[in-house]
Amino acid sequence: MSMLVRFSPESLTGDEYDEVQRRLNSAGHWPPDGLEYHVCFGSEGQLKVSEIWASNDQFQAFGEQLLPILDEVGIKLSSPPEFLDVYNQERF
Repeated sequence: MSMLVRFSPESLTGDEYDEVQRRLNSAGHWPPDGLEYHVCFGSEGQLKVSEIWASNDQFQAFGEQLLPILDEVGIKLSSPPEFLDVYNQERF
């Protein structure tokens, strides 16, 4: 069953988000196995990220690559990611 993961950084700018994406791409970590959907949304300085993952194991494996990059860029989460089971997912 897929799961939704919601991240709420203390603050996140477009430049910080773009830098994380750049580092993930250049390290060959993007897109990770198991990531079904990724969206970054919100206002500048308060961006949030939500993702749909095929499994918790795949998310946890990616977290080992992501967390050091977040630390390097200086992004801190205001709370641990929120995990929700996906009941239905449709693509149009």
